[in-house]
Amino acid sequence: QNILTVYFSVGYSAVALNHVIDFKEKKQEIIKPVSPSELFPSLPTVQGTSKRIKVLTRLTLVVSDPSHCNLLRSTSANIRLYDVIAVFPKTEKLFHIACTTLDVDLVCINVTEKLPFYFRRPPVNMAIDRGIYFELLYTPAIKDSTMRRYTISNAISLMQICKGKNIVISSAAERPLELRGPYDVANLGLLFGLSEGEAKAAVSTNCRATMLHGETRKSACGIVYTVKKPRKVEEEETAVPACKKAKTQA
Repeated sequence: QNILTVYFSVGYSAVALNHVIDFKEKKQEIIKPVSPSELFPSLPTVQGTSKRIKVLTRLTLVVSDPSHCNLLRSTSANIRLYDVIAVFPKTEKLFHIACTTLDVDLVCINVTEKLPFYFRRPPVNMAIDRGIYFELLYTPAIKDSTMRRYTISNAISLMQICKGKNIVISSAAERPLELRGPYDVANLGLLFGLSEGEAKAAVSTNCRATMLHGETRKSACGIVYTVKKPRKVEEEETAVPACKKAKTQA
């Protein structure tokens, strides 16, 4: 509840509760996600609006062996209950599989240690074409100077391949003190090699696109999201009816 309150105060409108399964530690099964209404009887409203903050459920699978991916390929009923599915590949082979074949929404990038492999352009481009996003965490960079160096180094390596496309920056915070506002996170994205527009998208539109990709994964057809494009003031002023144009030309 305290973390949600901080999210509300700094201006976020949605938050995902992450359920992590690490097959390396012990054999785990995917359970049903806990309903946010059970954890938080009353959700705070978004700052400056009357809407309540949106709480999503997320499943993250830490895979270190190709056999662990079989769980994602299976049609498990519990997997479909999560709003966002993420995978954390530990090897280059698993990273390639996650980008090319797995039906996920996010591919997590390790930021706490030096990557054991180099990013390749073909799998990254295929993931972008499939609508999959790459996640970078900023909390490790706050905790320790060594992890900060690895975070920036691994992020820049990814940016050299993906050119700033399909990037999501999240917190994975477990305490309120580890949270930062969206503008602070966007400024941090500049250190990762993102442009100003790409850094803002990494904490706003790209996150929404990930949510919509999760909804598409649940449905049979897909999700259509339309936005009304505002007209420019200059176009409105120069817009002249056809009859007046004819008279002027005559």
